[in-house]
Amino acid sequence: MQLHTLSLHSLSSSIPHFSSSPPPSFTPSRFIKFRTSHRENLRYLKALGIVDADAKPRNLPLPDDVDRILAAVDFFRSKGFSNADFPRLAFLAPYLFSPQFDPAAVDPVFDFLATDVSASPEESSRLILRCPALLFSNVQYFLRPTLDYLHHLGLERLNSPTTLNAHLLNTRVDKLQKKMAFLRCIGLSYEQSARVCARMPAIFGYSIEDNLRPKYEYLVWEMERSLDELLKFPQYFAFSLNKRIVPRHLHLKQRNVSIPLNRMLLWGDQKFYAKWK
Repeated sequence: MQLHTLSLHSLSSSIPHFSSSPPPSFTPSRFIKFRTSHRENLRYLKALGIVDADAKPRNLPLPDDVDRILAAVDFFRSKGFSNADFPRLAFLAPYLFSPQFDPAAVDPVFDFLATDVSASPEESSRLILRCPALLFSNVQYFLRPTLDYLHHLGLERLNSPTTLNAHLLNTRVDKLQKKMAFLRCIGLSYEQSARVCARMPAIFGYSIEDNLRPKYEYLVWEMERSLDELLKFPQYFAFSLNKRIVPRHLHLKQRNVSIPLNRMLLWGDQKFYAKWK
């Protein structure tokens, strides 16, 4: 049997050689790579409008915070948001891009929009972009009761990503009921009130004392018109009392002209005043 021996020379060559000369200067390659990556991430977040482009270095988020913000960006991307959406989203709801934000907390809202509202990912992102406060509303106690109430009144296609629909979905039921109560108070039945709201859902955003009541009183007391006309043309509430309704009513009254509300209000100034000189 052949024995393999190890010479002293081979043994010494296998041991690391420590020189007494000064070590070469340390090049922190990992640190440089880390800093470069961090700068690139900050540049990216600035381009999205999430981080202030003019922020001083001491006010910039730290690396760990940047990672959390990037995770939020990835989350919203997965929900249908594009680069062009982030500046508005960050401006209206900066908390969404703070280190404290947890994307899991808003997942139920996306599920609600997809399942209950039947909104596509694109429609959901547009609705949220028009009203980011939706993300901070409780689905069980606020969003779902509101949706059920609106459906009960006959409102449809709430998945359409309009500003009105977004804010309607985020309106509490008690506020919606106040507008219904006002319509009942002026003499409409529940069914009639519901039809007015379904045809003119913007009514839910109008102030009762500053908008609805003054227009109703002018309609009945000054214009001497009936509620039937209001039922035929609930859009009456959408027009300015002082800039549209009053001037046109007085113009027609001086000429002893009586026309339906829609013809009185829908026509542009040029057509209206040319017709009723």
